[in-house]
Amino acid sequence: MWTRGYRDEVWSQITAEKWDLIVIGGGITGAGILGEAARHGKKTLLVEAQDFSSGTSSRSTKLVHGGLRYLRQGQFLVTRKSVKERERLMSEGKGLVDPLGFSLAAFPGDQMPKWMYGVGLAMYDALAWKWAHEAQSKAEIIQRIPPLEGSKVQGGYRYFDAQTDDSRLVVRVLREAVRHGGTAINYVRADHLLRTAEGKVRGAVLRDMTPDGTSRTAEVEAKMVISATGAWADELRGQLGKEKRLRKIRGSHLTFRADRLPLAEAVSLLHPRDQRAVFAIPWEGVTILGTTDVDHGDLDDEPAISQAETEYLLEAAIKAFPSLELTHEDVISTWSGVRPVIDTGKSDPSKESREHAIWKEDGLLTISGGKLTTFVVMARDALAAAEEELGGLGPRTRIFDAGPEEVKWPEHLGEAARARLMGRFGPEIQEILDEGDLARPIDGSIALWSELKHAARAEAVVTLADLLLRRVRLGLLLPNAGLDQLPKVRAIAQPELGWDDAKWEREEKAYRTTWKKAYSSPT
Repeated sequence: MWTRGYRDEVWSQITAEKWDLIVIGGGITGAGILGEAARHGKKTLLVEAQDFSSGTSSRSTKLVHGGLRYLRQGQFLVTRKSVKERERLMSEGKGLVDPLGFSLAAFPGDQMPKWMYGVGLAMYDALAWKWAHEAQSKAEIIQRIPPLEGSKVQGGYRYFDAQTDDSRLVVRVLREAVRHGGTAINYVRADHLLRTAEGKVRGAVLRDMTPDGTSRTAEVEAKMVISATGAWADELRGQLGKEKRLRKIRGSHLTFRADRLPLAEAVSLLHPRDQRAVFAIPWEGVTILGTTDVDHGDLDDEPAISQAETEYLLEAAIKAFPSLELTHEDVISTWSGVRPVIDTGKSDPSKESREHAIWKEDGLLTISGGKLTTFVVMARDALAAAEEELGGLGPRTRIFDAGPEEVKWPEHLGEAARARLMGRFGPEIQEILDEGDLARPIDGSIALWSELKHAARAEAVVTLADLLLRRVRLGLLLPNAGLDQLPKVRAIAQPELGWDDAKWEREEKAYRTTWKKAYSSPT
C-alpha cells in the first residue's frame, strides 16, 4: 500500500472509476469520512492538496479529551460527545490513544476558586460514567509534579484524559480505510468544482501537486462531494459564491527536552494574563507547552508561532515552574495549527464553540469545526447528511481493525514500546518488527529505525518533511530538527524512496527551510 508507483496507479484509475463520493481533505475529519464510507461499501476517493494530516491534524496539542474547559463555557453537548468518544478511542486504540493523568493546579489569583474545579470535574466524570478525579493538597500535587516546587501552587485536583500522536492517528485511519476499499492520495488538489447546467456540484477538477510536477489533471465525477478541508473550507465554498462562515484560530506550542521540563503526567493551569487553560504535557519523550488562541491570517504559508505567543507560553511556564527558569534557549521545536471554528463574532477567540457544523450548498457538503476526539461522530453526521445521494449507513463498527493474535516481538522491546507499536500499526505490526537491528530506537527518540524505513517505503512520503515532521516526527522530538541523525536517516530512507542524490539534497534543503520557518523557536 502506498509504495512506489501507487500515484501512477491511482491516476490511471481516477477517471475510469464510478465514484460514489469524493472527499476533499486528508486530515482526521476526511480520514474518518473515508473510513466510514469504505466500511459501508461506498466507492470513495479522498484527495489531499498537500500531505496527509499536514494541516491542523498534525499540529494539535495531542490530546484526545472531553473538553473540560468547554464546560466552563457552557458547551455541554460538545463535552458529552467528546468524553464518550474518548472512552471508545482508548478502548479500541490502545497504544495510539492512551490515558493521561492530569494535575489541575490552583494558584492565588485564579478567577475560578479551587472548589469550582471539583464541581466541574464531578460533571466531567459523570458525563463519562466514571469517577476518576481526586483533590490534591499542596504537598500532594508537588510530590506528584516536582517541578511545581517553588511556585505558589495551592493544591488542586487530579483527573484523567487521553493523548495520541495526531498524525499517526490519521495515517492509521486512512490505511485501514484503503484496506476496506477506499482510495486515498496526497498532493492532489481540487482545483475547482464541476457543476451541472443547473449549478449543482457533480465533481471536481483534480491536479497533481507533487513537488517535481507532472502537470496531470483529471475531471472526476461523483454522486456527492464532501469538503473536509478544515480552515480552508470557505475557499471551496467561495467557488459557489457563498459567504464565509469560519474563524481561523491559531494554536501554538513549545517543546522542551524531558530532562529540562520533567513531567510524569500533564499539568493544567490558568494563564496569569487571561485565565485561559494552558497545558504542560509529556509526549513521546519530550514535554509540550501549549496552547494559544489567536486569530490567524493568510493560509497560504505554513502557520508559525509568533514572538508574542512564545512569550505568552513562557509566562505560563514561569508561573508553574519558576525554579526551572525556562527560556527561549530551552525550546527544541515549536508548531502551530489553525483551528476552524464557526464564527459567531465573539471578541475572545477562546469562547467560540468547538461544535462542528455541516452545510449542504448546491450539491457540495461541507463539514467543519469540531474536535479531533469526535472525528467518527463528525464522519457519520456528514454521511448521514448525504444519505439522499449515497444511501444510508449500517450500524457503527469498530474504529480500528484488530491486530494479529500472535506477534513475534524482539526481546529488547518492553511492554510500553510494544503497546505503542501495536497502536500505530495494528495489522501491519509484524512488518515493523521483521527488520532485524533496525527494530531499535533512533538515538534520542522512542521511535524505531524500522518505523522510518516502513514510512519511506510504504506511507506515501513525497517530501522529506512528510517523513520527518509527520510520519516519524524527528523534527519535533529532537533538537536541531533531527539533523544530527540525517546521515543514517538518508542511508535507510533514500533507497526506499528511490531518490537520486540530487533529489535528496533538494529535499534536505527544503526541509531545513521549512523547519526554520515554521517549527523553530523565534528569537
